[in-house]
Amino acid sequence: MPLVRIDVLEGRTDEDVDAISDAVHEALIECLGVPERDRFQIISLHRPGTLRFDRHYLDIERSDEFVLVHITLAAGRDNAQKQGFYHRLAELLADRCGLRAEDLAVVLLENERADWSFGKGQASYLELPREAWY
Repeated sequence: MPLVRIDVLEGRTDEDVDAISDAVHEALIECLGVPERDRFQIISLHRPGTLRFDRHYLDIERSDEFVLVHITLAAGRDNAQKQGFYHRLAELLADRCGLRAEDLAVVLLENERADWSFGKGQASYLELPREAWY
């Protein structure tokens, strides 16, 4: 159900990119109830100057290790679940690739289940039975 976009500056190792990808997916499963097999990610590595961010916004000091995670997902999670997700993702990224919590930004964009089609010209979540989602 979620579509995940991960943006980082060039220079990351393949292992770091994999760790970031896996951490995002694991936190989605643990905190937001996303099915394990529901993994759709776009990972973009940007050359210098093409990923611009305020290094001091809200008095948080960001470095070139900055990771921006943008997730589009169906509405329905409460604020506590979202806060838990942010915390767990920062924790996983610190453990797996040494990312400082200051270098992580996350944007959640909610939509409705009717806004998703995964093939066959179907509104997947409207036409398929719920048990088919998992």
